[in-house]
Amino acid sequence: MSSKIFSATTVGLDSEIVEVEADILSQGMHTFTVVGLPDTAIKESRDRVSSAIKNSGFNPPHRCGRLTVNLAPADLPKITPIYDIPMAICFLLESEQLDFDVEKKIFLGELSLAGKARPVQGVLPIALMAKDKGFAQIYVPMENAQEASVVKGIEIIPIDNLYELVKHLRDEKQIEVFPEIDRKSLFKNQNHLIDMSHIKGQEHAKRALEIATAGGHNVIMNGPPGSGKTLLAKAMASILPRLSLEEALEITKIFSISGKLSREEPLLTQRPFRSPHHSASSVSLVGGGTYPRPGEISLAHRGVLFLDEFAEFPKNVMENLRQPLEDGVITVSRAKGTLSFPARFTLVAAMNPCPCGNATDPEKFCSCTPAQIANYQRKISGPILDRIDLQIEVPRVKFEKLQEDSSGESSEKIRERVEQSRKIQEKRFKNTDNIVNSEMSSNEIKEFCPLDENSIQLLKNAVSTMGLSARSYYRLIKIARTIADLAGEENITPNHIAESIQYRFKN
Repeated sequence: MSSKIFSATTVGLDSEIVEVEADILSQGMHTFTVVGLPDTAIKESRDRVSSAIKNSGFNPPHRCGRLTVNLAPADLPKITPIYDIPMAICFLLESEQLDFDVEKKIFLGELSLAGKARPVQGVLPIALMAKDKGFAQIYVPMENAQEASVVKGIEIIPIDNLYELVKHLRDEKQIEVFPEIDRKSLFKNQNHLIDMSHIKGQEHAKRALEIATAGGHNVIMNGPPGSGKTLLAKAMASILPRLSLEEALEITKIFSISGKLSREEPLLTQRPFRSPHHSASSVSLVGGGTYPRPGEISLAHRGVLFLDEFAEFPKNVMENLRQPLEDGVITVSRAKGTLSFPARFTLVAAMNPCPCGNATDPEKFCSCTPAQIANYQRKISGPILDRIDLQIEVPRVKFEKLQEDSSGESSEKIRERVEQSRKIQEKRFKNTDNIVNSEMSSNEIKEFCPLDENSIQLLKNAVSTMGLSARSYYRLIKIARTIADLAGEENITPNHIAESIQYRFKN
């Protein structure tokens, strides 16, 4: 009769229970077979598990007959060496070297040849799933224990090595349950290196970033080199609203599955700010691979994706942003499966006006021909530009501004207005799936953004004179709604519409 214990795997951002079964057939020469759609790393577990069992002082598999380990369900791909510890425990059960109640327990972890437990990826989503399915205990490597302890209502048993784990399961020497982490304490001391008050001038750009942050709007900055575009983008991180616990768990799950979660930071308490280089590939940006993994746009979920030197990104990479910018989700299809990852990020792009960068600089000579400038600006396609709500010029900062002693408004004050605006939006969208104004559909715009006759006439003039598309028309209304929220006003007025029109490039 075979033995069985429980483990788990991650599929996209979700987790599934995996039953690890072991069966020994005493007849015939020794073999160790792993079935159930394992990848190469799991197939190699046979040698790691055998050595770990032997070096921990137990009878290894090669002293038995034919050992078969099944990872069920068999049609679910199994990746990463997360099943070393479950396979070792299941073998010890089947070979009658161990006996315990396997119900309501989940085992995870990789093993070294000496039997030491090594950390694995995706522990947080598995712990959340285990709690929801009624499991009482989850056994994880010591280095993953703090990450798992973020989940309340389930006992976290930290594993240092296989020998101590077996002693614990035999009730010979108990391993202490890892203490629950104080989640509130993790949200303290959120400091930022760059404050908005550090930036001289650029009040127009600062205002645009405040609006973008408050309503989740995308923004592009166009200006000569050295005008402060990168500094503005980095300072934007300091005015992002604080994360809720639900948002923090959602973001941390993505980083955990991607293997980018720091062992010292079990829960991400600040909104992500991702800044990939312009040489990034499509897969690194949108996600993918043989077994699809989240890309940069998913790692920026509920935060900011900053693309510096926007025009230098390959065109195919740039065009891959179309769907997630519109839908807030990226669907990655491969031969081995189709997965969807969240991608509700705020895009902040920065670019120069021409190859030399001086086309809009009144103090420097531009050496580019009109054809070169046109070709350079054409790298940003119309459909991509149409999806960016706020389009602003960032001019060179005057010397007089640089010499001013007075500092501008601090990030703390700006963030207070942003968070107040978010509270208004939270109340507005309490019966919908939306969080910010930028996520409104056209029907929701009609419901939440009524316009008076003067505002409608102003929009009509803007659409006709600027040649705006229907998408741009609706985006102007969304921006005006955010401007009204920042001002604490219930209704959109012509002043709000007029300001929103300012944040469009003039053709």
